[in-house]
Amino acid sequence: MRDEGAGVTTRPAPTPHRPRNDPGQYDDLADEWWRPDGAFAMLHWLAAARAELVPPARRPGAVLVDLGCGAGLLAPHVAGKGYRHVGVDLTRSALEQAAEHGVTAVRGDAARVPLADGCADVVAAGEVLEHVPDWRRAVAEACRVLRPGGTLVLDTLNDTALGRLISIRVAELFPGVPRGIHDPRLFVNARELVSECARHGVPVRVRGVRPQALGMLRWLVRRALPGGMAGRSAVAPPRIVPTWSAAVLYQGRGVKGG
Repeated sequence: MRDEGAGVTTRPAPTPHRPRNDPGQYDDLADEWWRPDGAFAMLHWLAAARAELVPPARRPGAVLVDLGCGAGLLAPHVAGKGYRHVGVDLTRSALEQAAEHGVTAVRGDAARVPLADGCADVVAAGEVLEHVPDWRRAVAEACRVLRPGGTLVLDTLNDTALGRLISIRVAELFPGVPRGIHDPRLFVNARELVSECARHGVPVRVRGVRPQALGMLRWLVRRALPGGMAGRSAVAPPRIVPTWSAAVLYQGRGVKGG
């Protein structure tokens, strides 16, 4: 949240009594989704990087299913690729915003997707697997709704000591990063994810990613200045770039066989 009188950015913390990873936090933070300097700023950067893995539609009426779509942050980045964008999420306040950005909103659980087998040309599962109690079931559902020849794209947090350190202990020190949004017990081991996707007919290759260092530093400095990001929207946000290690954050992409 921002104290407009003082021009100071404060931490938009979820309701204090909520446990880690409580879905109600997204209602608490509903006004943050589309703020470029808000609690979900990094999700914007990740959405842009995820969209780079989405191929242009190869047929009329192609469908992209966006699991854990939130407020539809992927939408601007895939708008010109020729898909009907269907977003699945549990949070009504987020789905309402997604619909305002051209997403066909469907309320549902990523582990029990209320869509037909093979309905999707692309399934995007961005920053959602580390939020579901049973990520293997969510992977099975993502693969189920994907048609043969369709593309699965995902990104998530790795279940490593370094992943837990950076994503929880370090990240939550930064102003504006909500405390408790992640539960490290739900992080997803990259090797196990690759194995699980293969078991469902989707061979996936993963790579580590991170925010570009100089861009991230500039963004943090700009955000810390009096007035925050006001009047500075022309400066590009940090890019998500490949890195040698997948120990913290990683992307995956695969094509379903058959």
